[in-house]
Amino acid sequence: MRRTPADLVVPDDLSGITAEQYRASMRHYPAGVTVVTIGADTGPVGFTATSFASLSLEPPLVSFNIAHSSSSIDALRAADSVVIHFLGEHQHHLAHRFSRSAADRFTDRALWTTLDTGEPILHGTPIWLRTTIHQLIDLGDHTLAVGLVTRVHDESADSPSAAPLLYYNGRYHRPTPLDT
Repeated sequence: MRRTPADLVVPDDLSGITAEQYRASMRHYPAGVTVVTIGADTGPVGFTATSFASLSLEPPLVSFNIAHSSSSIDALRAADSVVIHFLGEHQHHLAHRFSRSAADRFTDRALWTTLDTGEPILHGTPIWLRTTIHQLIDLGDHTLAVGLVTRVHDESADSPSAAPLLYYNGRYHRPTPLDT
């Protein structure tokens, strides 16, 4: 057994599991799509995250993961707060934009504005959360970010909310209700 810096015990033999095998199996687990935005000293930063999860009600904690190789990792490490946007099916273009080249993410000023606290807000997102960074935990080749929710923006009661955007098997999808 070997230990990582976070004391995660990893067996010496993982029975031949390859990164490709693991990635292929994870493609079959559907996930909601979020975009995380950061107001950095060098300008706005953002990335698509499908690892969002609610952690705790009291206090209100959420989490997401970011790869150590991400162009946004340094901005996240320096940030005090982030905004997490829950994308709707009508925003798959934003999911694409924020999963590609960092240089192109904020070039279209018609897509976003800035909160008085400095974080970028994406237009047309009916639900977003402003969170302060509570903890960053390095695990494997990713960092687990835990945020304390300090503001909830929810316009879903004002107008019918779009269906959430889902990511499954390498493509974006919209959910359809099942007959019960």
